[in-house]
Amino acid sequence: MRLLLTVVALAASHLSGFSAHANPFPGKGIGAPEQYPRRTIARVSVVDTPLVRAAQRFARDHGDDTVYNHVMRCWLLGTLMLQHNTTLQSIVDPEVHAVALLLHDLGFERTPNSTIVTLDHRFEVDGAIAARKFIRAHSQGRHWEERRVQLVWDAIALHGEHRFSFFKEPEVETVSKSVTLDFSGPDFGISEAEYAAVLEVFPQAENFKDSVVETMSWLCRTKPEMTYETFMQGYGDRFVEGYSAVGHRTVDQIIGL
Repeated sequence: MRLLLTVVALAASHLSGFSAHANPFPGKGIGAPEQYPRRTIARVSVVDTPLVRAAQRFARDHGDDTVYNHVMRCWLLGTLMLQHNTTLQSIVDPEVHAVALLLHDLGFERTPNSTIVTLDHRFEVDGAIAARKFIRAHSQGRHWEERRVQLVWDAIALHGEHRFSFFKEPEVETVSKSVTLDFSGPDFGISEAEYAAVLEVFPQAENFKDSVVETMSWLCRTKPEMTYETFMQGYGDRFVEGYSAVGHRTVDQIIGL
């Protein structure tokens, strides 16, 4: 069976789903977030807790430069998205949002004998399970309510499944849309200058698009049965602008059949 693979259909439709101040999540909020300490990275004020700092280190330890810069951009751009929407600021837990974005691509780890990557889970599920273990092992995370842990798990497991994530809790939806920002360019009120400041500190590699294709190809070779049903399949011609040159590739072609 030859299944159509669209490698980078991350920004499909729904990218313009937030209005500047209207509540796009009626009835789904968990209440106003706590007041967290802050620090500034790439001119963005971000939540600063021991767990978030540990998540950033964990992402650095389990990702190459391309993946690490990607998750940092997603976190910073996602934070800007929240800051440009007063409703989102009042209902999204910024610590859940931060941890989920920092750890959302743990399933891409390429280290031999990885304790994270399995052959029988989708890469998103590998990442979600690893993030849950990380939170529960951390001294601060052990005091998290189980609902917050589940929000991180769902946000990571569903970040590429917009058909589901865009209709779940605001933390899950905003994590998914934060990831798309690294492919779509400025959106949701983020200015060109703000976007450029993030990319200046955490630049996209010149071969970023090729590296995405190569990573997805590795997934297809490593665990093809767990790759058929990912976000890569079934999006037809809905490419992110600039990625159309990748063309259509099938799973069978990538794994060499």
